[in-house]
Amino acid sequence: MPPSSLKTSFAPRLIAWQQRHGRHDLPWQNTADAYRIWLSEIMLQQTQVATVIPYYERFLQQFPTVAALAAAPQDAVMALWSGLGYYTRARNLHRCAQQVVVEYGGQFPRDIEALAGLPGIGRSTAAAIAAFAYGTHAAILDGNVKRVLTRVFGIEGYPGQTRVERELWQLADSLLPATNLQAYTQGVMDLGATVCVRGKPLCSACPFADDCVARATGRERVLPAGKPRKAIPEKHCDVLVMYDGQRVLFERRPDSGIWGGLWSLPEFAPPTATPSEAVSPSDIADLAGSYGQVREIERMAAFSHTFTHFKLNLQPWLVTLMPAGGPLDANRAWLASHEIAAAGLPAPIRRIAQALEDSGKQLSFSLISAD
Repeated sequence: MPPSSLKTSFAPRLIAWQQRHGRHDLPWQNTADAYRIWLSEIMLQQTQVATVIPYYERFLQQFPTVAALAAAPQDAVMALWSGLGYYTRARNLHRCAQQVVVEYGGQFPRDIEALAGLPGIGRSTAAAIAAFAYGTHAAILDGNVKRVLTRVFGIEGYPGQTRVERELWQLADSLLPATNLQAYTQGVMDLGATVCVRGKPLCSACPFADDCVARATGRERVLPAGKPRKAIPEKHCDVLVMYDGQRVLFERRPDSGIWGGLWSLPEFAPPTATPSEAVSPSDIADLAGSYGQVREIERMAAFSHTFTHFKLNLQPWLVTLMPAGGPLDANRAWLASHEIAAAGLPAPIRRIAQALEDSGKQLSFSLISAD
């Protein structure tokens, strides 16, 4: 089928497929509540549906409205997000809720540009919110949609490149139907998430199998083109697990940087590009001594955690001490087991807490599951 004919038939074929084979019972579907739609769209950024659903349900239970979310302490928001990853999303989620309440009276704006200007939203997410909540005629272009369009229409180049992304936006805009916009928008999401998947797509179930350029040229696993690879840098960091027999000392991370706003363990020094091979128990004792009388120091098992742009090698040190008893500043706290369970911790720090429990120390951690 010529490209012009494919463009003309794309929307009606996709809508017919979605109505018969698409997803219709996700928790955030069948609603025009912009708050619920926005919450799901932010959580679904770079995260699969199956992972998002329990987090989405817990958020709605604790924060049923945008006003409730806006009024919540940041710690409560971060704790509930813990394990979902990409924590900037959680900070932006909280800021966005507060901005919607203050600037828009608790109602998400209908204007796409106003939506896109809110923290953490952007053009594609704004279009999805506007389409599902208000029926606005606007195209989306998330990762699933880019994959579908790239394969079906044979778009060359890495979709993250400005030139390629501009071409994809123009194509996405040109394919929009005059009616049934919500079914179309849901359909292109569903097709990318369930059929035109990464790796080995299920071409036999695709409504465009006979017209797909990628399939016709045997490039299903080549398109979309991957991001040009660069060597992933590594960083190394020693962290202190200061333990008084019942509690562990935590400190709040700055809002910027990795794990921003979460509770973490004190670092011996900021992460470096090379291992701190010269770090010794006496160095650890000197640093930990300001928090109490050091009784014992033990090197725990080191491990690595990979982020999007680098790998972090962590070396935990278990420091058993008797706290000095003096007051701590607002960004540090001794946390008992129930407080640790409720705190917003990065997944690698929860792993260390689990290792402490497994070592037989007298702490019964009830850990929130984390990725």
